[in-house]
Amino acid sequence: MDAVEMTLLLDYYGELLTERQRQCFDLRYNQDLSMGEIAEVLGVSRQGVFDNLSRAEQRLRNMEEKTGCVRRARDARRALAGILFEAEALRNHPDQKVAEAAQRIIANARELEE
Repeated sequence: MDAVEMTLLLDYYGELLTERQRQCFDLRYNQDLSMGEIAEVLGVSRQGVFDNLSRAEQRLRNMEEKTGCVRRARDARRALAGILFEAEALRNHPDQKVAEAAQRIIANARELEE
């Protein structure tokens, strides 16, 4: 998994990690520090950083495997983009009722985006 994917997993499931795991994870994926740099910042060994990151990554992957929250959110965003695309195409429809319905769909979809 890439850094973006791992950061998304942290956003969804980060509370399941220990404080040390969250610190290591943040320093690695959000601040892009090396294992050596993280070890220096936290005052632990590189092995300690590696172990914490490995356990954290595994826990996050396991939760996503079990719940699928990140996948479902990504699928929902993709579907919403499709709905908006189609509704935008109908917004200037010659039939006023269709155009108004499209505008309501767009407004509702925009609320979901937030």
